[in-house]
Amino acid sequence: MTIRSVLFDVNETLSDMSTLRTRFADVGAPGDLVATWFAGVLRDGFALTTAGAYADFRDVADAGLRGLLTALPRWEGDAARAAAHILDGFADLTVHPDVPDGVRELHAAGLRLATLTNGSAANTERLLSRAGLVEYFTALLDVGAPRAWKPAPAAYHYAIDALGADPAETVLVAVHPWDIDGARRAGLQAAWLNRGGAEYPSVMTAATHTAADLHRLADDLTTTGG
Repeated sequence: MTIRSVLFDVNETLSDMSTLRTRFADVGAPGDLVATWFAGVLRDGFALTTAGAYADFRDVADAGLRGLLTALPRWEGDAARAAAHILDGFADLTVHPDVPDGVRELHAAGLRLATLTNGSAANTERLLSRAGLVEYFTALLDVGAPRAWKPAPAAYHYAIDALGADPAETVLVAVHPWDIDGARRAGLQAAWLNRGGAEYPSVMTAATHTAADLHRLADDLTTTGG
């Protein structure tokens, strides 16, 4: 199928969140708690959306951090200050090494690029600006407008409407199978970046494209035309 627009997830797909480990260490918490915490943020955001409610990413992330930190054995820090220190780290994230060349290749091929994040569009703009990539994107979107976290259909429909795009000609790019599944169910194509070599969950709708990194995905999409 033809591809005219590429819609990127941001957290972990474009941004390298591993540097937040240092922020955890700064407040006296194990760095490997990043994965546990982030999974909890997604769980709680999904749960609110399923219940018909909504909260911004930072508020959900802050609440999760306070609960996680205060439950640590012998941790006696200031939970509010520690959570703020960790969350401020989003302003300093960098993109994965494969992102710059992949983005430029997709843009050079004439594809329209945009982002859709459960986080904030402001953080996306800072991330892409630091990487020298923001000029390649038509729109930087987040789920604040539809007040529904991905993978709710409303989030993808909002992005498609904002772009004036055809969902069948739009591919979502993400590292998260739940995002791939949600986009496919909303009528989009979806490309799974499998940087870690994991097995795709059999219970999720399959991706229309799979690649080990964004550069290889760009080669695939621009060579085959989707």
